[in-house]
Amino acid sequence: MKMIQRLFALLLLEVMTLHAADFLMPDQAFKPYAKVDKDFNIVAGVTIAPEIYLYKDKLSIDLVNAKGLSIKKIDEPASVDHMGDAVYMKSPEFLVRLKKDASVSGMQDVQLKISYQGCSEQGLCYEPMEKIFTLSVDTDKLAASSALPTLQKIAQKEPETAVETKQEKSETDVIADTIKSSSFLVILATFFLFGLMLSLTPCVFPMIPIISGVIISQGEGLTTKKAFGLSLVYVLAMAVAYTIAGVLAGLFGSNLQAALQTPWVVYSFAGIFVVLAFSMFGYYELKLPDALVSKVSQNSNRSGFVGVAIMGFLSALIVGPCVAAPLAGALVYIGQTGDALLGGAALFSMSLGMGLPLILVGVSAGKFMPKPGAWMTMVNEIFGVLMLGVAVWMLEKILPTDIIVFLYAMLGIGFAIYLGAFNSAGHIFRRSVATVLFIYSLALFISVLAGAPSMSKPLGFLKAGHIAASATAASSQSLTFTKVTSLDELNALLEKNKGKKILLDFAAEWCTACKELDEVTFSNQQVKDKLHDFVLIRADVTANGAKEKALSKKYGVFGPPAVLFFNKDGQLLKSKTIIGFVEPDEFLAQLKSL
Repeated sequence: MKMIQRLFALLLLEVMTLHAADFLMPDQAFKPYAKVDKDFNIVAGVTIAPEIYLYKDKLSIDLVNAKGLSIKKIDEPASVDHMGDAVYMKSPEFLVRLKKDASVSGMQDVQLKISYQGCSEQGLCYEPMEKIFTLSVDTDKLAASSALPTLQKIAQKEPETAVETKQEKSETDVIADTIKSSSFLVILATFFLFGLMLSLTPCVFPMIPIISGVIISQGEGLTTKKAFGLSLVYVLAMAVAYTIAGVLAGLFGSNLQAALQTPWVVYSFAGIFVVLAFSMFGYYELKLPDALVSKVSQNSNRSGFVGVAIMGFLSALIVGPCVAAPLAGALVYIGQTGDALLGGAALFSMSLGMGLPLILVGVSAGKFMPKPGAWMTMVNEIFGVLMLGVAVWMLEKILPTDIIVFLYAMLGIGFAIYLGAFNSAGHIFRRSVATVLFIYSLALFISVLAGAPSMSKPLGFLKAGHIAASATAASSQSLTFTKVTSLDELNALLEKNKGKKILLDFAAEWCTACKELDEVTFSNQQVKDKLHDFVLIRADVTANGAKEKALSKKYGVFGPPAVLFFNKDGQLLKSKTIIGFVEPDEFLAQLKSL
């Protein structure tokens, strides 16, 4: 996996190199101006070149050596969020309203200073700049004020005047820039490859039994050609679902996962898979109502395609998608530019890449499906058990670990007995598989009774000698995160811990990849040793309410897991952000680079 990521990084670097534009000189990128309008207010702004943006908190307007004149109010345009920073992506223009002391009259020369700093979307940040304009103002047209002259700014400038150094871009930023700077065909090809990479991750695995079960359930007369057609329809429907959900999330800045992870939605979809499982067991036959079939088409075969399309659309929404860097990059692009067409095309291409292995699985299921008979019945029932497994996997998002392990244990024990674990007349291979499954499932059941449920090491609690000692030892070595659910809580912690390195982990109880990050990466001893140097904060976005959404939006997080790092000065290290699950070795490499 690590080698694949390196190869993909090289691909991205090549794409960015081939399509990057020449950097503009500062006077080409930024053209400040100021003039006096008919009401003797000042109209000021900065004209920026394409693919250039300005930081709002670095832009200020002041009067220099003003005698009896001051700024009454500044009308400013709205800024947009750019990965946690308020910026102007289009040329901003400001209306500066002046006021005067009672003693001032006649024409007066006034000096207006515009200070600003911006960056190129190609990756170059310019030094802070300023420009002073001398303007003539008829003070008799201005309202008098008894107040002392004050200087108003658009935003308070930082006390430091040192030039900011150019920052590296995070993987998500690089991917977003790939969409901005590459040709349409390059974008589609790049995101298709991203999709192929994501097809190797656990977020796609639950779809394998779904599409296999759907193909197998077609019964007799299923040809390889029809299996391919059904698989293609399933994948296209899945891709449409991903694209729609992704575009909406990018446009509205919503959490892509949380919208469909509320308990009642998860219970409903888990119930659907239970219903599908029992249809595979032969208790009933699932099909569209005859009246609906006749409306869809006179050809009864097409009703099967409609059902598969519906299944692909719905299962894509509830099973995923996992938030990974490619998906986050596309959402960042859509959020920044509002270009839903190009961003949606990238997401659709990525979804097709994710679905390519599913098409191969579906075709294989159709090609090698056994002929009607006892084997066919057993194959259907095996996929029925897999459907039940998918239902339990979905419930992992909302149910406690002990209940989930118990459900897996009961499913395994029941399946082992069905396979003939205690049938002395059965085939030796079948009995062996059933026996191993029964022993493992029984161990899962024992781990639940012992109060130490674990899927990977169900009898691990015996190693320490007794449960209490094991629990104490595990507790003493586990990482401790300070939980926050709002920006105010986070800002207070960041301020309190200035001078220390900080790790901010976005997580949620319904996030399967977050649990994997906890169980695999954060439980690794080397990772734990390295993280002792950090203040650990966890942004819990389980509730997905207004304050959680504001917290996610502040840092450009479209869904957990996401791990952010702050240096000792409290500055966010954007280039070090980790999106999605990563293995301990990759996480350690990131920690060592800080």
